[in-house]
Amino acid sequence: MNASARFTTVIAVTFALACSAACDDKKDAPPSSSLPTSTASTASVVPSPSSPPSPPSARAPSSAHEPPTHVTAQHVLVAWKGAERSPKGVSRTKAEAKKRADEVAKKAREKGTDFSSLVAEYSDDPGAKERQGSLGKFTREKMAKPFSDAAFALEIDAVSDPVETPFGFHVIKRNQ
Repeated sequence: MNASARFTTVIAVTFALACSAACDDKKDAPPSSSLPTSTASTASVVPSPSSPPSPPSARAPSSAHEPPTHVTAQHVLVAWKGAERSPKGVSRTKAEAKKRADEVAKKAREKGTDFSSLVAEYSDDPGAKERQGSLGKFTREKMAKPFSDAAFALEIDAVSDPVETPFGFHVIKRNQ
């Protein structure tokens, strides 16, 4: 390959890399760091991307360990007589409620179990059956602290141990 063909190849590759980097908003490094620097003469001919790199706050999280700002979850509420907002028909003791919540958590972790069917069978949350236990998307501040702590600590599709709040014991499945 002669010098002219080599120069044309370097320019074409450089241009393709710069265009590719400019179109990819999720790149962590600025496009110029991925460009070849084979000769000084090509540096002046390298096209610059049409838009500057995204600021760090607009990029995707750089670490998988950054805490989410919101989660989406379902839950089964097992209340006991005397718990806050406990439905009138609930007569179980707190110990009985805990045992029932443990049973729900165990069943929820069995392969192939439909969490929505557990909601229909076990939940004392009056609206849960209509919503299939869905709480939608929420931030940490929207729920009782023990509930939020558990929900935000879960991996996606994981199920919590029973979590006690003033309303009863919750078994939480994080969906997103």
